[in-house]
Amino acid sequence: MEDDQRVSDLVKELVHRLLSSRSDSQTPTSSHHHQQQALKYAIRILSSRMTPSISSDSAAMAESIKRHLATQGKSSDALTFADLYSKFDSKTGPGSVNNKWSVLYMLKVISEDRSNRKVRSDSRVLTGLFASAVSGGLPALFDADRTDDNSRVFGERETVGKSWRDGVGNDNSRVLRDPEIAGRSWSDGVGNDRVLHGRGALEKVWGDGVGNDNSRVFRGRGTLEKGWNGGVLMVSKDPENIRDRAYREFTSLLKEENEVTEEVLVRDVLYACQGINGKFVKFDEKVDAYALPDGVRVPRATRIMVRKLCELGWLFRKVKGYISESMDRFPAEDVGTVGQAFCAALQDELSEYYKLLAVLEAQSMNPIPLVSETATSGNYLSLRRLSVWFAEPMVKMRLMALLVDTCKVLKGGAMAGAIHMHAQHGDPLVHEFMKRLLHRVTSPLFEMVRSWVLEGELEDIFAEFFVVGQPGKGECLWREGYSLHDGMLPSFISQSLAQRILRTGKSINFLRVCCEDRGWADAATEAAAAAGTTTTRGALGYGETNALESLVTEAAKRIDKHLMDVMYKQYKFKEHCLAIKRYLLLGQGDFVQYLMDIVGPELSEPANTISSFKLAGLLESAIRSSNAQYDDRDILDRLRVKMMAHNTGDRGWDVFSLDYEATVPLNTVFTESVMGRYLRIFNFLWKLRRVEHALIGAWKTMKPNSVTSHFFNKLQNAVRLQLLMTSRKCQVLWDDMNHFVTNLQYYIMFEVLEVSWSKFLNEMEVAKDLDDLLAAHEIYLHSIIEKSLLGERSQTLYKTLFVLFDLILRFRSHADRLYEGIHEFQAKTTESSRDKSKSRLHLNDKTSKPGSWVSEGRKALTQRAIEFLRNIEQDLDAIGKEYSSLLEGFISQLPVQKHIDLKFLLFRLDFTEFYSRMHP
Repeated sequence: MEDDQRVSDLVKELVHRLLSSRSDSQTPTSSHHHQQQALKYAIRILSSRMTPSISSDSAAMAESIKRHLATQGKSSDALTFADLYSKFDSKTGPGSVNNKWSVLYMLKVISEDRSNRKVRSDSRVLTGLFASAVSGGLPALFDADRTDDNSRVFGERETVGKSWRDGVGNDNSRVLRDPEIAGRSWSDGVGNDRVLHGRGALEKVWGDGVGNDNSRVFRGRGTLEKGWNGGVLMVSKDPENIRDRAYREFTSLLKEENEVTEEVLVRDVLYACQGINGKFVKFDEKVDAYALPDGVRVPRATRIMVRKLCELGWLFRKVKGYISESMDRFPAEDVGTVGQAFCAALQDELSEYYKLLAVLEAQSMNPIPLVSETATSGNYLSLRRLSVWFAEPMVKMRLMALLVDTCKVLKGGAMAGAIHMHAQHGDPLVHEFMKRLLHRVTSPLFEMVRSWVLEGELEDIFAEFFVVGQPGKGECLWREGYSLHDGMLPSFISQSLAQRILRTGKSINFLRVCCEDRGWADAATEAAAAAGTTTTRGALGYGETNALESLVTEAAKRIDKHLMDVMYKQYKFKEHCLAIKRYLLLGQGDFVQYLMDIVGPELSEPANTISSFKLAGLLESAIRSSNAQYDDRDILDRLRVKMMAHNTGDRGWDVFSLDYEATVPLNTVFTESVMGRYLRIFNFLWKLRRVEHALIGAWKTMKPNSVTSHFFNKLQNAVRLQLLMTSRKCQVLWDDMNHFVTNLQYYIMFEVLEVSWSKFLNEMEVAKDLDDLLAAHEIYLHSIIEKSLLGERSQTLYKTLFVLFDLILRFRSHADRLYEGIHEFQAKTTESSRDKSKSRLHLNDKTSKPGSWVSEGRKALTQRAIEFLRNIEQDLDAIGKEYSSLLEGFISQLPVQKHIDLKFLLFRLDFTEFYSRMHP
């Protein structure tokens, strides 16, 4: 009982609050009466059993609603409902609706109730509790008290056949007949016949008075007791258009609540979307948006909608501002042609936007009709309709504003690449919009590519192209004249394609500037024809990457082939490489030997006393005295003598070198850096040849065996033994040095130079462009330097090797001194024998000089010879020990070298494992 009383109190409080606003315009007695009836009505609803006879399945109910919308041709509404239902169904936790099925069922019932209503002129507008009563399954509340109720209940037989007035001044005749006249027809005053058959008519359908045929079935005895009693319920039509009057009252109420009409707001929104302040909607700098001022009294929902619609104006303001600022700064370098094309593309899109606004402004001139069933068919513009019109322009304007923010600090290829990244979108509308925009934006960039690839012209005034040119001489044109600017390379052009584009334009400029050739023009025309395009402007565009790649490939293939033909045939590149190998790398043996023979005495002098002109004459003599005289005169004229910088005490051997003069376009390959490395190789090979020449000279001195047997037999045993020991030590040391130098020279000349040259020739045959040729030559030169112990990784071996060379040259000087001393000793001995016989005749001659070989006699001569030979032997021992130590260190370092070819040098030097066994 307590719970029932508590529920009753809650219902009373709820009814009181709902009817509080209504009771302000009523008398206290009427207000109390209405509240009592409303309370009874609410209790009847709460205590009724009005439940649907279907299962509570929210998914099935949602599917039914979607199917109902689809069958009515409202596919977009069905999709919208499906999206909203998925969000509604996924909402869980605090604040969510637990009984979701009931909500869906209520929406479905309301929708079906509205769709089933028919338009009637005698319908009435009911609000609040009356609307719920009319749309529900219970009788309307306050029926007995409404003055505009046109229904009459006639329960007495005496009213049969009489007419009555409907209370609003219209004679709407109603023929009421007894059950005995069942089957007859009666007129409702508007031409609609109703046939009521006695008491059974109470089970039939009656009009609800609001223009909809909402069935009301009154069954049971309780209903009959309230006045029906077998009578007939009649509903008349309202010719005074009460519903329209209610609409006008509703419109007046809206005008009282709104300070600004919707027509004015629509026009202000259209102004804002053009970046213009309206009467009420203005741009607020503080919030950075178009909005209604707080002082304007409009509903909150209207204010929110205006704010959302004006977002388009804020975006338009950003895009238009960027265009104006860029055009004001053009032709500034930071704008460029790509930026100008971007602004032009944006301006074209804004032109389409202006056309839409013109149409909308024309519609905004039509007044917005009252709320009625015909309101959706008029040609007018409301805020809600404006939101539909702005759906697609909003998407495009957001994209343009996003691109403006992205490209504000970019230009050229970087700008095109940034826009291309935004084009990778799954939405077809966005993709087509960005593709159309990019076609305009990338047009200058593709024109630069076409001009560079087919004409070699770099038309890049504002530094927007990914190919950058650097002013320089002809010899640096290929290596340093042009390069790629990765920051300006758009993402739709790959790195490999960019490299081919760069090389193609470089080849054209190289042929035109360095080779003075014009054959590339025909090759470019053939390439364009083979690629299926033309050499005119506008032949390429965005989205045609395959056509661009095909054009670049065809142009590169033909122009590079023409360039290689010019280098090989017109400028004889192979012949010049062979000449450098023969003269600078000492491959022409007879020439090198003869040159070393004739310049040797001159180079033994101090470096500051040697004449370059005299050496040039000796070089010309060496050429004329060897097979080099049969070479091309253009090659021989390029061969020069070059004296390197020298210090005090340097000999001619230390500063002498040969040089080869390479002119344009050969100096692209044989640059100063390359010729400097050739000079290092020449100095190494020249030193090796000098050491070999020194050993050959020592052998020429030792081979005749100037100590004749007659003289040798006359020597004393001590002198003879010392001479044998010294000569043998010199011979053994020479053999050791000669073995090392011979094998080293064989390794350098055959396993280094010839093998590298063979590989270089093969690379030249397969080279397709100048870059391949330069790379092949670089590999050739690098191979020689690394294998010849001149690389950075072999510096220790290189220094050790040059110390060994110096020891060999020192050995040559000691060997020469040894055999010069032996010849002098032989000559003095012979002279001493002749003078001894003469001294007997001139015993008292006072002219003899004391201290001479003659005056000293044979004993003194022998003593000096022994002392001389011992000194030479000691020097040779010192040289031998130092040489053995250095050679041991040199050989021990060979196995740990990273270059595998140096192991072949070890194999040649220690073929019999002599050094391995000597120094395990």
